[in-house]
Amino acid sequence: MVTRTDYLLLGAGPAGLQLGYFLERAGRDYLILEQGATPGTFFRTFPRHRQLISINKRQTDDPELNLRMDWNSLLSDQPSLLFTRYTDRYFPDADVMVRYLADFAATTRLNIRYGTRAVRVTRDERFQVVDQHGAVYEAPLLIVATGPSMPYLPTIPGIETAELYGTVTADPQDFQDQRVLIIGKGSSGFETAANLLETAAVIHVAGPSSIGVAWQSFLGSNQVKPRNALLDGQILNIDRDDDGYRVRMSLVGRGEPARELRYDRVIACTGFRFDGSIFAGDCRPELVINDRFPAQTSAWESVNVPDLYFAGTLMQVRDFNRSTSGNIHGFRYCIRAMHRILERRYHGTPWPPRGLPADPEALMVAVLCRSNRTSGLWQQFGMLCDLVVLEGAEAAYFEELPVGYVHESRLGTDESYFTITLEYGFGHERVSSFDVSTHLHPVVRHYRGGALIAQHHVAENADNDWSGQDSHREPLREFFARELTLAASAAPSC
Repeated sequence: MVTRTDYLLLGAGPAGLQLGYFLERAGRDYLILEQGATPGTFFRTFPRHRQLISINKRQTDDPELNLRMDWNSLLSDQPSLLFTRYTDRYFPDADVMVRYLADFAATTRLNIRYGTRAVRVTRDERFQVVDQHGAVYEAPLLIVATGPSMPYLPTIPGIETAELYGTVTADPQDFQDQRVLIIGKGSSGFETAANLLETAAVIHVAGPSSIGVAWQSFLGSNQVKPRNALLDGQILNIDRDDDGYRVRMSLVGRGEPARELRYDRVIACTGFRFDGSIFAGDCRPELVINDRFPAQTSAWESVNVPDLYFAGTLMQVRDFNRSTSGNIHGFRYCIRAMHRILERRYHGTPWPPRGLPADPEALMVAVLCRSNRTSGLWQQFGMLCDLVVLEGAEAAYFEELPVGYVHESRLGTDESYFTITLEYGFGHERVSSFDVSTHLHPVVRHYRGGALIAQHHVAENADNDWSGQDSHREPLREFFARELTLAASAAPSC
């Protein structure tokens, strides 16, 4: 027997549930396949030490603003399905997430088939997915929301002798008075380091990249042992012998030859990668970033397999190490945008705009009002944008599109248009002359025919309130006045 549907989703984690919610609300024919017995199987195992590092805070009475500090809720129109209703803890327990996802799926009545693991994907005119029992599912559209599920190990000689984040003991007493090297400066690396602070004699967290100030302060505080350290550099090789591990590494900025250090334990916390083994060769997605992620278009579609899309942490290939698509508080907005793209492409449903007069005052007010409230542009800084398309004396205002999609779709390429993003960065007025880490702020860019012709950085504000008449409103109004005049002069005459 073959089960046919219009949309077939693999995975009922946060991403699958989020897209399922939008498909359900739109009345589309869809089915979610989940290998576990409940939603969110991943969170029954990870994080290993059972504390989420995604923050949970009820900050304001404004639901949109509150999502800036609520990094765990999925988007819905039901206030009861806010994660902040489930716990007051700033860093919640992972088991709360399991309960939350189960409630979300049940309350929104999503169409999920549990205990169903995809073992083979082929494609003819439609995708065919075979499960572990031999049942077949067919759909013209396939969305993979399983996340990167296989451990990723960088090409370091001897790394295969290291213990893995996913299987190493989580009992800190097993590391009493030991020297421990943790490879990887991502979330799993620092989660593991935090778990060992009270027992390990030495903790070194190593990797080629720098980390944020928050983790530096944490590991360098007076509350931890002074022999703990962050090591910036390349690990050259790992040798295991009867006494433990000998690790050669080249440290950045030391001006000295590679050094060898001794450890009792080495733990690889180097992340995960996409498992494409279930795909037949003629529909296997191309991989990028050391074969860790599927290569994707600006619509999160496979670059080499049409109608194959990716949702959730796999979306981060579009903003890898630059924004937040690898986390719930980022990809929930990407999924909403992707759903609108699917509606536009396959069902002819326009991206919902609102009309505005194409005058400087109206555009300035619209942009600053959105910037002062939006959670989507806030969380997906530089990745998602609002779009203003000029249509003579009128303007169409679209919310939360992928920046790349704007330039590649007909929403932007043939028009004079503005994008609005929230971004970090230099080259504009900062809060103070000694502020090294710049604040998030709105950036407005004017394009004509896809080419950038002007941009305006709204001055930063330490309270993220861009409402000042002289500092924010008037400079942006003047920018729009100038650019609208140029756009009018460039428009073809009748």
